[in-house]
Amino acid sequence: MTIGNLMRLLSDGDVHSGEALGEAQGVSRAAVWKQLKKLEALGIELIAVKGRGYRLAHRHEPLAGAAIVSQLPTAARHHLARLFVEDHLPSSNEFLRQRFKQGAGHREVCLVELQTAGRGRRGRTWQTPWGQNLMISLGWRFESGIATLEGLSLAVGVVVAKVLEQHGVSPRLKWPNDILLTTPEAELGKLAGILVEVTGDAEGPCDVVIGMGMNLLIPPALRASIDQPVAGLFEANPNVSRNALAADLMGGLLPMLADFERQGFAAWRDDWNAHHAYAGLPIRVIQGGETRDAVAGDVDDSGNLWVVEQGQSRRLAGGEISVRRRL
Repeated sequence: MTIGNLMRLLSDGDVHSGEALGEAQGVSRAAVWKQLKKLEALGIELIAVKGRGYRLAHRHEPLAGAAIVSQLPTAARHHLARLFVEDHLPSSNEFLRQRFKQGAGHREVCLVELQTAGRGRRGRTWQTPWGQNLMISLGWRFESGIATLEGLSLAVGVVVAKVLEQHGVSPRLKWPNDILLTTPEAELGKLAGILVEVTGDAEGPCDVVIGMGMNLLIPPALRASIDQPVAGLFEANPNVSRNALAADLMGGLLPMLADFERQGFAAWRDDWNAHHAYAGLPIRVIQGGETRDAVAGDVDDSGNLWVVEQGQSRRLAGGEISVRRRL
């Protein structure tokens, strides 16, 4: 019995006895009990119903490749070479980087239920309880040089924001790579992060892996361990389907990647600025060990953020720079 198979059995939301779970997988009740303990260690909350068995405390919709592909628009399906749906990986981005080394990777997408060594921007760990996030990585080969990729992560943010709006959510974009969840009353916290990794020649071609991790459900213990405000999509819309969301994201991202080399970020700049979380607001710019106060402006055609510091306009490029709302 694998964790994935057990989760798929429990995902119907019903109560299952240890005996029934064991029979379904051809293992003993003791083996089932050990796997249930592993689930709890992975952040999955179980409810024991006395005399009957176990059920999940929160709904879980397993990722299903066939269901996702069936929902893709024709244009996106044309751009998709292969979809991987994995139960467990150290990192979906690393998985696609290895695919590029093997001569594949281009136009490939990887979704994973659980990753144990995912990385966010600036080397931070992205924690992912089993099935309670949406982890997606896309591989794309660009024939031009690295300079043509300016603003790519911001264009990804625009696509993700528009998809979320289709699901009744009001996201905002925080430069350069974060997506925040907001309501009319408040900003709830970081919903998703984007990581773009590039290998190859500066003049091209280069292989790009784009990773996006989105919180869906955040257990209280995990929320308490994170050093910044975070939010889960189910807080805003508990009825979102993971498979439909994955299909919609692929449906937006694959055509965007196909057009980006020709159009550049300029085609997505206005939409990014329209979703800018901090436009016109006081922010704190953090670069290395230095912190400065500024007021946020718009992003330009290259994805640089313009700010005003001590009455002077200044351009912030990517790299190791972060901004925070200054209250």
